Amino acid sequence: YNLMKIFVGIDIAKLNHFASAISSDGEELIKPFKFTNDNDGFQLLISKLDSLDKDSLIIGLESTTHYDDNLVRYLVAKNYKVCVLNPIKTSTMRKNNIRKTKTDKVDTYIICKTLMMQESLRFVTFYDLDLMDLRALGRFRQKTINQRTLLKIQLTSYVDEIFPELQYFFKSGLHQKSVYALLKEAPTPEAIASMHMTHLLKVNSHGRFDKKMAQQLRVLAQKSIGASDSSLSIQVTHTIQQIELLDSQLERVEAEMTEIMKFNDSVIMTIPGIGYINGGMILGEIGDIHRFSSPNKLLAYAGLDPSVYQSRNFQAKKTRMSKRGSKVLRYALVNAAHNVVKSNATFKTYYDAKMAEGRTHYNALGHCAGKLVRIIWKMMTDNLEFNLE
Repeated sequence: YNLMKIFVGIDIAKLNHFASAISSDGEELIKPFKFTNDNDGFQLLISKLDSLDKDSLIIGLESTTHYDDNLVRYLVAKNYKVCVLNPIKTSTMRKNNIRKTKTDKVDTYIICKTLMMQESLRFVTFYDLDLMDLRALGRFRQKTINQRTLLKIQLTSYVDEIFPELQYFFKSGLHQKSVYALLKEAPTPEAIASMHMTHLLKVNSHGRFDKKMAQQLRVLAQKSIGASDSSLSIQVTHTIQQIELLDSQLERVEAEMTEIMKFNDSVIMTIPGIGYINGGMILGEIGDIHRFSSPNKLLAYAGLDPSVYQSRNFQAKKTRMSKRGSKVLRYALVNAAHNVVKSNATFKTYYDAKMAEGRTHYNALGHCAGKLVRIIWKMMTDNLEFNLE
């Protein structure tokens, strides 16, 4: 830096943060002080920074779980230059400290010195904030899907007891709107058998349900061996309501992810087979692509790199993927690879070649996902559209 810079180090915690500031020549400009993780605390920080030249300020803080998110958003919105540091870098600086002390106040200096030692710094942008939102929404989506899957398994077990013949009556199984509508109103075989034909057809208007099927269903209900249990019927109706609630939440989450993706118009959307949701999950988990100096590092972060198996002079040539790193990113990439294989001839040929080697479907998709990672890394680092020519 040719001009004098001011480095602000912030040590993040759950309830209280600490901050200090030093100039590029090592002069202490703001002694370490504590500020709370709320609006009053954030305003205290700004009041301290107002005494310094804003154009010279570079604010640094360590990447934590989520405690830094609100402060980062707050500072970026006020047009401060904010840099989120990898804890490994500050840890190295901390180890070089002669006294090897670790306190909140000392850590603010460590962060300042780490900023000073960096050859280049990348500041958080509004695009990065969108990526943070995509990561949070993508992870929430996966948790919601997992919850819904468990509820569907529970619902199937309840119906197995109360009306075991029902799930085999519908070709598409239990989990469809028409069946849910039926079970919410008539959760027992007796209730279905006594339902008026006109009303039965009306309840199932969502599905392909004609008069003949309605008659067959009523006969099936009359002959059912299921247990007539009021407690089971309550569990059936409540479980369906929970599933429908999760469905509505997923729609809202996916709509928000789609809006963010449309606004940013990422090059990743030029890859055939990648949609807004999959693309959003991939971008959110990757974050700043410049964190990964090579596609191999991004591959390892996704857990798609091959695990190593070696014993003395033996080293396995075929190994499974390591499955370390981000589970959400790995899921999104494998799912994306599945769609790309169906949409792109080059990927289809690559997939067929792996299958011809005797690999399983999932293993072959894993290799396709690895190939996709390398393409995504190149596209994002060079801002190129998809092209396999």
